[in-house]
Amino acid sequence: MRSFFARRILHRFSQRYGYNTGYLEMLLKESPAAFFKFAPLMKASRHREVIPIEASFAAGITGAKAEDCGPCAQLVVDMALEAGVPKDQIEAVVRRDVRAMNDDVVLAFRFADAVVRRSADEDEHREAIRARWGQKGVVDLSFALQMGRMFPMMKAALGYAKECRRISVGGKEIDVIKQAA
Repeated sequence: MRSFFARRILHRFSQRYGYNTGYLEMLLKESPAAFFKFAPLMKASRHREVIPIEASFAAGITGAKAEDCGPCAQLVVDMALEAGVPKDQIEAVVRRDVRAMNDDVVLAFRFADAVVRRSADEDEHREAIRARWGQKGVVDLSFALQMGRMFPMMKAALGYAKECRRISVGGKEIDVIKQAA
């Protein structure tokens, strides 16, 4: 019964976002136990206590882009738009254009980018986050970043990440330069 409802939820999610949930459907079919352990991460990906929504999505998009060049990154962009994040801020993150980001988005993007790249200035960016939003801000952004990475990594590991495409922000295609982690 639980699997029946999960399939319906996946179908609605796929329809809502135009996102292929085939890897999750396979996971549900082949290992329901694994699927029901993985599924709560969807809720965890929305964790946010103190940071602004646009900062959370800046980290999530940065994480998704680090692991994906297509549908998963697009999904995070679409969710950001749905959550009301301004298009110009989403586009700035996708393009890595720090000059076009507001102060909160710059902080989140620089932190997420430093963590993804394992940059020497990672601690400096973490401290900037801590100074602005406290330790809860570091937790919030860490969740957003890592959950943004988790789904594309699972999709790739299961052999379903076969498509690369441009990211579209509100119907406008953005040329993306993918940076290696």
